[in-house]
Amino acid sequence: MSAVFDRIKDAFAREAPGAAVSHGILVLAVAPADVLAVVARLKEEFGFDLFLDVTAVDWPGEPLRFEVVWHFYSTRDFVRVRVKTRVPEADPTVDSLVPLYGAARFMERECHDMYGIVFRGNADLRPILLYEGFVGHPLRKDYPKGREQPLVPYREDPR
Repeated sequence: MSAVFDRIKDAFAREAPGAAVSHGILVLAVAPADVLAVVARLKEEFGFDLFLDVTAVDWPGEPLRFEVVWHFYSTRDFVRVRVKTRVPEADPTVDSLVPLYGAARFMERECHDMYGIVFRGNADLRPILLYEGFVGHPLRKDYPKGREQPLVPYREDPR
């Protein structure tokens, strides 16, 4: 496992100079502009053929409030890698991974629902877990716990 991680750390020394192993997973912290290129290389050159998930971490009060985190798995080498980047609250935008992994289309919608992260290039960021008209992003740390959402009428059954 460490040989695979060493090759990856060497390959991404410029993009992720602080790459380190945490809990058995190689972690690459990259700039938002580098995410798509780094992930493309991980997939094509290093065999990370399985996109596991995307989520975010909310760090209120920090200039780069949101940390967007992706996890990938190599079915060839049986290892995981985590790629993460930080974006500001004023423009929480990163590139979509839809061109590389079709499943990103749905996973990015969930992250958009919960945190308000915008995935540039994902043409369908409609709510997937929440309903149309839901106000706010419930996994942000400043979302009020007791907030009540407006009631929406159920749609008629089209059958």
